[in-house]
Amino acid sequence: MDGTAILVTVLGGVTLLLWGCRMIRTGVMRAFGTDLQKFLGDASTSRWRSIVAGTAVGAALQSSTAMALLVSPFVSHGAIAMSVALAIMLGADLGAAIAAGIFSTGISVIWPVLAFAGYVLHATYEGRRIRVQNVGRILLGLGLLFLGLRTIGAAARDLSASPIISAIIEAASNEPLLAVLAGAILTWAAYSSIAIILLIVALAASAGLAADQFLPLVLGVNLGAALPAVSTTISERPAVRRVPLGNLIFRMCGVAGGLLLLDFVKPVIEDLGGDAGRQIIIAHLAFNAALCLVFVGLTGPVAWLTGKIMPDKAGEDGTTGPRHLDAALLQTPSGALGAAAREALRIGDIIEDMLSKTMSVFENDDPVLRQAVEASDDEVDDLHEAIKLYLTRLMHGELNSEDSERAVDIITYTINLEHVGDIIDKNLMELASKKRRLMLQFSEQGLDDIRTMHARVMDTLHLSLNVFMSAGADSARNLIARKTELRQMEMEATEKHLERLRSEQPESIMTSAIHLDVIRDFKRINSHLTSVAYPVLDRAGELRQTRLKKKSERQIISPAAELPD
Repeated sequence: MDGTAILVTVLGGVTLLLWGCRMIRTGVMRAFGTDLQKFLGDASTSRWRSIVAGTAVGAALQSSTAMALLVSPFVSHGAIAMSVALAIMLGADLGAAIAAGIFSTGISVIWPVLAFAGYVLHATYEGRRIRVQNVGRILLGLGLLFLGLRTIGAAARDLSASPIISAIIEAASNEPLLAVLAGAILTWAAYSSIAIILLIVALAASAGLAADQFLPLVLGVNLGAALPAVSTTISERPAVRRVPLGNLIFRMCGVAGGLLLLDFVKPVIEDLGGDAGRQIIIAHLAFNAALCLVFVGLTGPVAWLTGKIMPDKAGEDGTTGPRHLDAALLQTPSGALGAAAREALRIGDIIEDMLSKTMSVFENDDPVLRQAVEASDDEVDDLHEAIKLYLTRLMHGELNSEDSERAVDIITYTINLEHVGDIIDKNLMELASKKRRLMLQFSEQGLDDIRTMHARVMDTLHLSLNVFMSAGADSARNLIARKTELRQMEMEATEKHLERLRSEQPESIMTSAIHLDVIRDFKRINSHLTSVAYPVLDRAGELRQTRLKKKSERQIISPAAELPD
């Protein structure tokens, strides 16, 4: 086989290896992501339990990077302590090394069975049973990974005969710092330490090379394994970035110690016997096990150090911009939906603040407060757009019907909240500005009517947020009833206003248009807020296909019992 054919074969094998690792990781996250999160949360009571849990999950994910992205949101939301998260990361590194050891054994011969079984499951249950479909994805990924290993192994003997490759390997063994750097860059670029370790094992075992020649490269792979999580979270808040940074600190210290002990380790590795591939796997496992033993008692100090290196910025408390929309959670639909729902609640809090200030703006003609309300609408728009884009990315993946419905409900609700913000900003604040500009005052009776409607809309907002989170049918029915009540309040307020016009009250005459528009806008806001109840009642089977009732229904059902849309 000529050099070009060998190179193409190796590149093809590496591609299969990388893609297989990716399919396994995404399949595990999509099928068992929620269970893994709960498992990690339950195991966070002690550092050693966290290490064991991290090892198990790391072996399943085959990626400490995926673990870092999974754990960081827990830390940023205060669900687990930073020291516990770092203990989980130590376990995840060891778990990924264990997975590499398992894959390096002779089980790669079963790749056709795994690939076929995975394809059958994935194709049979596609769009029907998402978990089973993703189990098929995992098996298919394993098949591709093993096929990649066999492809690389088949070409490794010819590749090792190349004088260029021999020169590179010799240089790596003589210049350990350069080898560490090369291994780190290669792993960072591949985004998979397990793939690069398996590549090294395949080359060393098939070509009959000495394991000690690859030890500096193995150290580099372990260092590079921490870099993808660091680069992925570089634009996140400090609370999210500290876990990857802590893991990088562990690995930097471990690699420094490994370089200092390299001459001592080489003869120990040689005495283990077996082929070079087995010796490399043992060295890789020993390195990560040593990290667990050495640093399990130092997770607290390292957590403190990461806080000093990446302190929370002054004023960085999540008051502006998305706070919960972590990209890492997109691999776990339930977690991503929960994050989006919490962000929607933030919009609700902003809307509540805007509504509360609205009444003060009308009563006191305060231009500064009006500008603050208008500025808040910009934040509502930004959060709405962020949630919409976040859930759109989530819906590009494979969601079951329940998760798809929830994603649509969240997007729909945030759209309605955004409309409420627009009504407050572009309608009510404009009316308040006009009232101040023309130096108008509502009549005392008219102002009382507006206060009453405003209070009722505030109550509706609180109940609307409750229905959004709980999806309770009782609360949804109560919310719909409030819509009917507010419609009646609007009619009564309009009739009272018209009566004041007939009695020629000066304030009512001067503010008539503004007064009626304010009442109309409160009704529109109320309608947007109550819309969250309809999907809940529809799924409960409590909505008719049409709001028009039969004559017999009109005779036995009172208007108050009607559920208008």
